[in-house]
Amino acid sequence: MSTATPRPSVLFVCVHNAGRSQMAAAFLTHLAGDRVEVRSAGSTPADTVNPAVVDAMKEVGIDISAETPKVLTVEAVQATDVVITMGCGDTCPVFPGKRYLDWQLDDPAGQGVVAVRPIRDEIEQRIRGLLADLAG
Repeated sequence: MSTATPRPSVLFVCVHNAGRSQMAAAFLTHLAGDRVEVRSAGSTPADTVNPAVVDAMKEVGIDISAETPKVLTVEAVQATDVVITMGCGDTCPVFPGKRYLDWQLDDPAGQGVVAVRPIRDEIEQRIRGLLADLAG
């Protein structure tokens, strides 16, 4: 019998939770399945996910059309092992014992799907690297 180890949890944070963090969460969920607990949130969440982001993810077979931006809470950060910020600066609360990564990524807000594709592809590569790191 194998001993169950707790699943690592990852929280993706950007300002509006409408683009970068939604793509990152979708890729990690898609690639890791139930091996990782995935959350995303925004310091100032938008009303809806960026339509160009939804379209760009659909191109790679991932449907995020039902996702909605969520507000960043202290509880979400406290319940997470790895917090990955994407341009939210000092608005993300910091707690001791958590691992923080800051991914410098272009903001897809106001961009069309053509501009979103390279951001999407870079996020996918970073997620694959993160997964390898979490498994190690």
